[in-house]
Amino acid sequence: MVLVAAAILVWNLNRDRGAVPDFLRTPDQNILLITIDTLRGDVLGSYGGRAATPNLDRLAAGGLRFTFAHAHAVVTLPSHASILTGRYPFDHGVRDNSGFRLGAAPRTLAEAAREKGMATGAFVGAFPLDRRFGLSRGFDVYDDVGGEAAQADFAFTERRAGEVVAVARAWIDRQQKPWLAWVHVFDPHASYSPPPPFDRKYASDPYAGEVAYVDQALGPLLEVARAGPRPTTVIVTADHGEGLGDHGEATHGTFAYESTLRVPLILAQVGAGRSIAAAPGGATIETPVRHVDILPTIGDLAGLSLPRDLPGRSLLSATASAVPSYFEAMTPMHTRGWAPLSGVVVGRDKYIDLPIEELYDLGKDPHEASNLALTSRDVLQTLARELGSLGPALPGARQAEDREARQRLESLGYVSGSAPRKAKFTEADDPKRLIELDRLMLQGIDLFERGRHAEAIDTFRQVISRRPDMALAYRRLAYIQRETGAVAAAIATLREGLQRTGPNVDLEVRLGTCLVETGALSEATPMLERAIHADPENTEALNALGIAHARAGRPDDALLVFERILGIDSRNAQALENIGTVQLQRGNMEAAAAAFGRAAAANPRSSRAHAGSGVVAFKQGRLEEALSEWRRAVDLDPRNFDALYNLATELARAGRVQEARPYLERFARTAPPALYARDIAQVNRLLSRYNR
Repeated sequence: MVLVAAAILVWNLNRDRGAVPDFLRTPDQNILLITIDTLRGDVLGSYGGRAATPNLDRLAAGGLRFTFAHAHAVVTLPSHASILTGRYPFDHGVRDNSGFRLGAAPRTLAEAAREKGMATGAFVGAFPLDRRFGLSRGFDVYDDVGGEAAQADFAFTERRAGEVVAVARAWIDRQQKPWLAWVHVFDPHASYSPPPPFDRKYASDPYAGEVAYVDQALGPLLEVARAGPRPTTVIVTADHGEGLGDHGEATHGTFAYESTLRVPLILAQVGAGRSIAAAPGGATIETPVRHVDILPTIGDLAGLSLPRDLPGRSLLSATASAVPSYFEAMTPMHTRGWAPLSGVVVGRDKYIDLPIEELYDLGKDPHEASNLALTSRDVLQTLARELGSLGPALPGARQAEDREARQRLESLGYVSGSAPRKAKFTEADDPKRLIELDRLMLQGIDLFERGRHAEAIDTFRQVISRRPDMALAYRRLAYIQRETGAVAAAIATLREGLQRTGPNVDLEVRLGTCLVETGALSEATPMLERAIHADPENTEALNALGIAHARAGRPDDALLVFERILGIDSRNAQALENIGTVQLQRGNMEAAAAAFGRAAAANPRSSRAHAGSGVVAFKQGRLEEALSEWRRAVDLDPRNFDALYNLATELARAGRVQEARPYLERFARTAPPALYARDIAQVNRLLSRYNR
């Protein structure tokens, strides 16, 4: 009863703007926005969950805890774009993690805060929110992971929550005026590997272990907010949830059921004795709220100037009336050619627009076990009309950043997404009919990461046999083949994918890259140039073209291409590594060292940067420094076989046999014979000599 009464009191107080306590709307307050990636609300302690989350529970106890909050997308970048702009995905234009950037038009939270005179800082935990995707606009400091998209094709570059919090705290400590800080932590995202002691405590539930670790990591950040000289409003939410097997979805991105669409939302004002809660234990709010409400709420609290056409409302001045909430899941259409998913929640009714329509009464059926689409046609039609009034008839067309770029793609025969576009999607394209393929895709990744390469290859072939138009399956199969040294097989896979899916930038860039590696430059070069003409900012294609020029004996052309990449992204570690390699080939050790140094600064996890620095040191006669750099390169990436070979053979050449032996054995055991047959034979001869 206390919680219900508290909720009623809060909403009665806030029925109109003038009734909100004046101390909540403080022009000189700080704003701390915390987004926790892939966090299901039902895992937090304050939501009755199984993870120990005392820091977030304490925050909820002194503030407002919203129990029926929804995201508008189920992947990271589009969801954060909605949080920071207060707009739905079809309005701000970011529909997936890949292939989209936030344009210049939508006004962002950071821009409004900076115009107000606030210091603005963003601290993000993973690559999907890298500054290149447009969310950095308005931030004085945008501290992201930098470097490359991933160390492997199947994983995002990320950093632990504790590291993100440390950087954010240091920035906050330096501020002399009111500030806005956005802190994003990525840890609950798959794969789940909580650090000690959470790995042992949650051995049977590593996802909950990641959440518990994040709560501990956020503790020092919340203490800084409490101890500051000004009041700080703290807002905590997730970009989306996690399937964890619900409806057959292991992770997220395919469906938009409540397990991935419903998110926690906590709002509290701390410091200077502030408390929003209307009663001890905090206030629980069951009224439907949305991500698009966060920006208007911050604007209401801090006195920010915001656009008048935002679809959201301040959580502190809204009535308890139900409002529609649009949502979508477009990744399956963009990457797999499946049907686009969109929908709307109104009150406790939820409609999902797919070839096989879905309707749920979330009040009676919170787990969405009973589809009412056939038995409640009047409700379904009402919600379908509501959805039509909110968004475009065919949402989700993947686009380049402007009309000119889109026209280039279309003139060259490319569709605007990486999957084939269809005039009409049928029940065969409904994700519900295809979720088993999603399971197989994840299984293939897991098998590859566990070294069971043949089984991984067979798994992706199963997917292709069942869905021949699924470009992502060809891409992932080719990646595994290439990584295991079967470059010819990867080329064959990519050719087959292009034949079956039609013109496709992603597949053609991968094919061009493989062709460069095999020396087929006459075919690779025009293919890559065509892709770049269609998508001028495709840095993967540009890097491959630069390498092709270098291998063709045109180092000046190669350097021009790599410099062009740096004009697009000054921190592109791969371009800097390639510049270093070209300068090494030209004998310019000073320029090579500078390029490898910049690459390591841009991406401290860059194995190639350290390997290149080792070659420079070796050529300049600094053996110990070279060995140290190669060790670092191998530690960062055990599959950097060039660095491993250099380290092993130079230790052996120096007579340091005991140090060399484990590296020699590892190289002979793990290097792909298709690429390193001659080197493996040489290493085996050395080992044979040492074992006599």
